Amino acid sequence: MGLNTKNQVNSYRRLSGITVVAVYFLILVGGIVRSTGSGMGCPDWPKCFGSVVPPTSVEQLPENYQEIYLEKRLAKNDRFVATLSKLGFEETANQLANDKSIQVEEEFNATKTWIEYINRLIGVVIGLLILATLVKSFSLWSQDKWITITAFLSLVLVAFTGWIGSIVVSTNLLAWMITVHMLLALALVAVLLYSHRRAARLLTEHQTTNPMPKKIFWLLLVATLLMLIQVVLGTQVREGIDRVSFAMGNMLREEWVGKVGVVFLVHRSFSLVLLAVHVIYFVWAFKFSSRNTSISYWNQSLLLLLVVEIASGIGMAYFGLPAYLQPIHLLFGSMILGVQFIIMLQLKEQSNIKLDSQL
Repeated sequence: MGLNTKNQVNSYRRLSGITVVAVYFLILVGGIVRSTGSGMGCPDWPKCFGSVVPPTSVEQLPENYQEIYLEKRLAKNDRFVATLSKLGFEETANQLANDKSIQVEEEFNATKTWIEYINRLIGVVIGLLILATLVKSFSLWSQDKWITITAFLSLVLVAFTGWIGSIVVSTNLLAWMITVHMLLALALVAVLLYSHRRAARLLTEHQTTNPMPKKIFWLLLVATLLMLIQVVLGTQVREGIDRVSFAMGNMLREEWVGKVGVVFLVHRSFSLVLLAVHVIYFVWAFKFSSRNTSISYWNQSLLLLLVVEIASGIGMAYFGLPAYLQPIHLLFGSMILGVQFIIMLQLKEQSNIKLDSQL
């Protein structure tokens, strides 16, 4: 590989790495939006109260602003319902059309408006970063066309995620739409990490290694799927917390967890299953992996992230759901999935390199 190509690969890896960090930062900010109840701070999309720069006081809005933006949201929601019907999701469309909670319009709150507005600005920056990543990838097409293909896929994903974000607003933060939005963000991270990893492979010579047993890869795959389920369960717990906090007028925060019900108990119990699977994985991984290798370092990172995630979950359960822990819990859960994906890619590459050396 020539010097110019190496520089192009390194440039792409730097930009794609920055983009991954930016997406994780957006997930953190999204958690802050959720924990502060700012999701409907802007009742329209992509603008905020019809402006590029949102208002700072209610006096800047017309007297009937709630009716105006409710009508706009319902019109967009009707179009989404029609789309679902055309795609064959009749039952979901009917539920959405008859959901009375969508017709509730919040009062203007400057703090919540600007928290949501900043969240959207960061989303725009990420969109531009992903576009720049795609442009950078064109120079690597001759080296590995999948780098460009996945970079393009990430652009499609970020655009679709943005559109789903607009539906989240039009449906007044409908719980399952928030879950879909979160899963799309995680899918975006996975695609970006895959593209970043393929670029890294262009810089390394394929060397014969001592691959770890296949059971370690499959166990990690199981752990990753369980972690993904746990993240979805966490969004359901968050939905329950939102209902309880609304019913209690945001008072007696320390009692919210106890009133969430079965979904919290399932989430808490499932964490024990998740922990047990990871313990087995770590025992096997540290037994069979060589020290001072990339996989070993990523395994150590995974262990640290898991400890912090468990600690933040315990902190929320027993200390009255402190608002600052909620986005941290979401961020570290998302980072665990990212690190698991990176390790699986490396384990797969290790196996393929060994296979190549025998051919």
